[in-house]
Amino acid sequence: MNAKEEIFSRIRSALSDVPDVAQVPPEQDTPVPWEYRRPTPMADVLDMFVERVEDYKATVARVPAREVPSRIVEALVATQARNVVLPDGLDESWKAAVRAMGIEVRGDDPQLTHAQLNDTHAVVTGARVGAAESGTIMLDHRADQGRRALTLVPDIHVCVVRADQVVSDVPEAVGAIADSIRDGQPITWLSGGSATSDIELSRVEGVHGPRTLYVILAE
Repeated sequence: MNAKEEIFSRIRSALSDVPDVAQVPPEQDTPVPWEYRRPTPMADVLDMFVERVEDYKATVARVPAREVPSRIVEALVATQARNVVLPDGLDESWKAAVRAMGIEVRGDDPQLTHAQLNDTHAVVTGARVGAAESGTIMLDHRADQGRRALTLVPDIHVCVVRADQVVSDVPEAVGAIADSIRDGQPITWLSGGSATSDIELSRVEGVHGPRTLYVILAE
């Protein structure tokens, strides 16, 4: 008996006392009271989102929308950013606040070279949607987020998420971002700062993207 025959023999033996059950036609399937993209009930979507994002060792600042410009400045100071790239579509008041702090500001039109991007310390972006249950932020790289490389190469990512962009879970978030998927936009999912562990569980941060994620939740 070869290995394949032995495996099938063991499977047959294991199933010997299992009665034969006829397959149920699809029209007789047991209905499941759930629809894709339907919100998952939870006490407070924003509280859950903050809790889960912080679980990933990201910093979260929950502020009124009018305080976003000053909080972006505080984030760049707190992370000791030496320079920052600001996507062209970012809110003008946010960009003005960063320029006023005296830090070196870089644009991406024309696109930064590989060397310039590699030397860029931080990036400030908006977001498309946040999933509270998993603490995941999704970017579709529209004008307020810039091209994908801007959110992967710099070591610090300051990401502004509006309260009305936060939904309950990943299925609902995917539904919210469906138009960008159909448009062929690149989609980036962020669940905390970039990190990985080897077989000995030695944690290394900043491998696949920014090491530091600073989230500003604008209400």
